[in-house]
Amino acid sequence: MFMYEKKLQYPVNIKNPNPKLAQIIITQYGGPDGELGASLRYLSQRFAMPYPELKGLLTDIGTEELGHLEMIGAIVYQLTRNLSLEEIKKSGFDTYFVDHTTGIYPVAASGYPYTAAQFQSKGDVITDLHEDLAAEQKARTTYDNILRLVDDPDVRDPIKFLREREIVHYQRFGEGLRLATDKMDSKNFYAINPAFDCTKPNKRR
Repeated sequence: MFMYEKKLQYPVNIKNPNPKLAQIIITQYGGPDGELGASLRYLSQRFAMPYPELKGLLTDIGTEELGHLEMIGAIVYQLTRNLSLEEIKKSGFDTYFVDHTTGIYPVAASGYPYTAAQFQSKGDVITDLHEDLAAEQKARTTYDNILRLVDDPDVRDPIKFLREREIVHYQRFGEGLRLATDKMDSKNFYAINPAFDCTKPNKRR
């Protein structure tokens, strides 16, 4: 069971609403490399992990990603609060507004809504950990791109924190991969199930 602490992992205090920035940053809420997909990926993958250390790793990071989802939601909310209709029209936020008003909805910056097809849970320790390593780097790149487009220090500050956490998660998944390979049979590196052992001759041939 998760314990909920009623505060953000890192403070979000944006003084100046900016719906144009909100349209960019919301991609980390429901975009292809966003926090919603990350949390669901890790919290789904953990069930099939064969080692308790990896189950714990995925639970820890998956839970933290839910906190990051909360932060992105807070950023988007603060960037779009108390907007006038003129600001909505002028910023191009009207296409989002007509469907969701200023509610927080999982969507990419391109406007494509979130889908579970954006993350993978394969049930193979090597495959899933490599998926996770790549996912953290893609999220880091997305945060890099956001920082290239954002100049408001109130927005940049929490975004830089989130970017840093992607790097930490990447490092932790790298440690998890090393742990997994140390525990696995080096002669059958890619197969947990002995039935898949390619080193044994196939009697049906």
